[in-house]
Amino acid sequence: MLSTTINRYAYGTLQPRSDGNICVHSLDFGVSVTYDPKDKLAYDGKLDLVKAAIRKLVAAERRGFDLLLHSDAPPGSGLGASSAMMVALVGLLKEYQHLPLTDYEIADFACVIEREELGIQGGLQDQYAAAFGGFNYIEFLSDHVVVNPLKVSHDVLNELQYNLLLCYTGTMRLSGHIIQDQVDRYERQEAQTMQALRQLKVLTIEMKNALLRRQLDNFGELLHTEWQYKKTLSTRISNPELDELYETARKYGALGGKITGAGGGGYMLLYCPAERKHTVAAELKERGCTMIDVSMEPMGLQTWRMNKDA
Repeated sequence: MLSTTINRYAYGTLQPRSDGNICVHSLDFGVSVTYDPKDKLAYDGKLDLVKAAIRKLVAAERRGFDLLLHSDAPPGSGLGASSAMMVALVGLLKEYQHLPLTDYEIADFACVIEREELGIQGGLQDQYAAAFGGFNYIEFLSDHVVVNPLKVSHDVLNELQYNLLLCYTGTMRLSGHIIQDQVDRYERQEAQTMQALRQLKVLTIEMKNALLRRQLDNFGELLHTEWQYKKTLSTRISNPELDELYETARKYGALGGKITGAGGGGYMLLYCPAERKHTVAAELKERGCTMIDVSMEPMGLQTWRMNKDA
């Protein structure tokens, strides 16, 4: 797969406590919870991501801290917010425990916690993208993952960033239902699904090559083709309202685009030649969309320590 990170972040602050309690403050959900050292941190749908990370990474004798969490992107946006928060949590707890984890191991821990420990439907791409940051071609092999950083020149990145348009469609979605439908179709070996998956793999390589060869308009057109194949993976990925928004964008100058994440709503990413971008944005605003200013972020997970007494 091909991925890049943008300037939307998951933040976390951890401060040790002396009483053994774990106090979690989630600004996004407006929730503050205190757990006693004897608590088993049972999964009950309330801050389960946090509890799973603590259970997986923090030794019982080391418990006792305040944890403050906040994200720029809301859950259900299709921007990988929950996976970015999971990576941030692993990074925080790694730092707290002095664990010598590599970026690969951090991403893998995040995947295991979300997909296996909590049984949340989804792929592995968001965790690796958040852990490594930047523009990457990521290969998911049978027994391991390889992250290949792409050496895209600064002028190409600047032009790509200038030509990309991110807009909020006005609806959130539950990705689990969409992903489960795709999994079911794959397990039934439906011909259309299998053909689409093969084509998506080929298109990913072609899009990578277009970027490296500085062929950005070709990249935009490939993005359009990719979206057409992606929609065939499940009838839930798009809907008539999203299709109408996308066709409006194409009518007024966008070369290609897609709904981010699993689909079904959230954000739409579009590639527009610079001279048409403002027209596309104006037309989508007329139809209730909100334009989002973004820039590409070359860095992945970052953690640091501060001495409050200094």
